[in-house]
Amino acid sequence: MATQTSASPSSTGLKREERRVLAGTLVGTSIEWYDFFIYAQAAGLVLAPLFLAPLSESDPSIAQVLSWATIGISFLFRPLGAVVAGYLGDRLGRKKMLVLTLIMMGVSTALIGVLPTYAAIGVAAPILLILLRVLQGFSAGGEWGGAALLSVEHAPVGRRGYFGAFPQIGVPVGMILATATLWILTSSMSPEAFLEWGWRVPFLLSIVLIIVGYVIRRAVEESPVFEDLVRRRKESSAPLGQLFRKNWRQVALTAFVFVGNNAAGYLLIAFFSTYSVAVLGLERPTVLLATTLASFGWLGFTLWGGWLSDRLGRVRTFQLGYLLLAVWAVPMWFLIDTGDIVWYFVALFVMTLGLGLSYGPQAALYAEMFPADVRYSGVSIGYALGAIMGGAFAPMIAEALLRSTGASWAIGVYIAVAALVSLAAVSMIKETKGVDLHA
Repeated sequence: MATQTSASPSSTGLKREERRVLAGTLVGTSIEWYDFFIYAQAAGLVLAPLFLAPLSESDPSIAQVLSWATIGISFLFRPLGAVVAGYLGDRLGRKKMLVLTLIMMGVSTALIGVLPTYAAIGVAAPILLILLRVLQGFSAGGEWGGAALLSVEHAPVGRRGYFGAFPQIGVPVGMILATATLWILTSSMSPEAFLEWGWRVPFLLSIVLIIVGYVIRRAVEESPVFEDLVRRRKESSAPLGQLFRKNWRQVALTAFVFVGNNAAGYLLIAFFSTYSVAVLGLERPTVLLATTLASFGWLGFTLWGGWLSDRLGRVRTFQLGYLLLAVWAVPMWFLIDTGDIVWYFVALFVMTLGLGLSYGPQAALYAEMFPADVRYSGVSIGYALGAIMGGAFAPMIAEALLRSTGASWAIGVYIAVAALVSLAAVSMIKETKGVDLHA
């Protein structure tokens, strides 16, 4: 069995290559999720009247539900992206797949920015929009697993949780970029101008971000675990068969562990701001600014969650995060429903504490659960399945609950149940901290 280099958790210095790896996984993942979140924000703001125009005019609420549903469609293709990227990533390397998924996500996002609306090309507009969403979902399915493994497999044993938190904080960083961009645009132009052409700007900016991410990721070296694996293994003829034959339990557990965090996270990303504007009557720029500021809590608590998992363990940190999320899920709605922007910010900021602690340790936990030769496939497929069960249709479910019950706290019950499901799943996992990743 290969020996893995160890380092004390108290080590303060990072090697040059370690810094490049952390920068590469963080920047690339942030750009990927900026692309994904720009769409989620746009689905709540403008896509229904632009791409579902006839339905939006006759029944705006149903059009909005369908607009939320287009978010979920892309999630359905994440497992396919995870299978393809996982298969190739376990054979060609983590780095190559990270570069490829980054380019795919950027191209599909930029094309949405130039897509004609229903008024221009009729029913072809929503069809093309859905096709580009499928491409986004396929790309996202392979992105996270590669970034997570590249960071964790470069990490010293005692700092895997901290290293693994860097691709994780790419999610709140991406959200900060997305919401901040929309805040600047909605604050600097009229609603009519934003609806006519302003909404396209965030999608087109993706081109610049992709160039930056490509340059940074190209400079990162391949994972040492993968290089060791290539040197000593014989080619496996059926890696996916091996994964589901020997590691199906780990795949199932990783999926259920992600449900609660992903459901709550996508409500924060896409639903809360739309609810506060459409139902509570708050000003859109103010809500976007408050959401952006609350996302800094998500960033900080996610990084802390990864660091904490190197001390307390992955499972215990997850349990703490999901307990906090379940307890806060219902009370936060009473703060949001005051219609006061300060209490709106407080509700979201406190929520990010549970989100961060149940997200920061994820990369390290997942990487430590699978053997090296199927690790990319295992973590990517588990993550993709969890996203389908968790966040894929969370905004649509929340909208349906609100329409049927008239009570926003019912959405809180939904979040709490999802968090408790994930709490039960993570509690079934034996602590993984410190296992040999070369095995």
